[in-house]
Amino acid sequence: MIIYFFLLGLVIGSFLNVVIYRLPEGKSIITPPSHCPECGTRLKVIDLIPVLSYLSTGGKCRYCNTKISIQYPLVELLTGFLFLAAYLKFGFSVQLFIYLLLISALIAVTFIDYKYMIIPNKITYPLIVISLLSAIIFDYLTIFQSLLGIVIPSLLLLIVAFIFKGGMGMGDVKLAAAIGGFLGWSYTLAGIFLGSLLGSIIGLSLMGLGIIGRKTRIPFGPFICIGAIVMIFFGDTLFNWYINLFL
Repeated sequence: MIIYFFLLGLVIGSFLNVVIYRLPEGKSIITPPSHCPECGTRLKVIDLIPVLSYLSTGGKCRYCNTKISIQYPLVELLTGFLFLAAYLKFGFSVQLFIYLLLISALIAVTFIDYKYMIIPNKITYPLIVISLLSAIIFDYLTIFQSLLGIVIPSLLLLIVAFIFKGGMGMGDVKLAAAIGGFLGWSYTLAGIFLGSLLGSIIGLSLMGLGIIGRKTRIPFGPFICIGAIVMIFFGDTLFNWYINLFL
């Protein structure tokens, strides 16, 4: 099962690459079949093997020799390892598959927001609906907790967006609502805090190195996603550690 979930993650990661590439450009993620974006050649089965196809061609298109972005194997490996980690933590359970869906969406959002500075509604809106349905059907989280998770974190970010114009977009607000529907308000707020802390450290470091300026816009979505993934795997541990500080 360990190998199965890792391989499943690699395959899902390959699909996420299609989503990351096509969704921001308004293209269908189903048709046309996978092809080289440079020469347009339809890819064969041998070209679609996650990671291995990239390594076998030296990171270049087999047909036109154009360099392929390192993003492709990176997304595949990241998804594979996170799927494996989720299985090891949650076992073969309903909660596992709910979190695998959320993790997949967070990976797609991370790379899309990093590349295009947008968080597509086609990802966040369905996630909000699915989170509510999951709470109702599977009861791993109460519907009340799911609703609070949708409202409280998104309302907080909405207030921040209005106060600090241009510092945060509505995509971030919707993303917080989507995550909150799955994790509940406390884990989501903690994830946002962790993401903000990480974003601040990286932003200040890049400014200190002269790589970016004070007015350079940095996408916040990836940091929210990282914070959410940390809470999925370590939320209980972090909350227990925090509580024990005051006991």
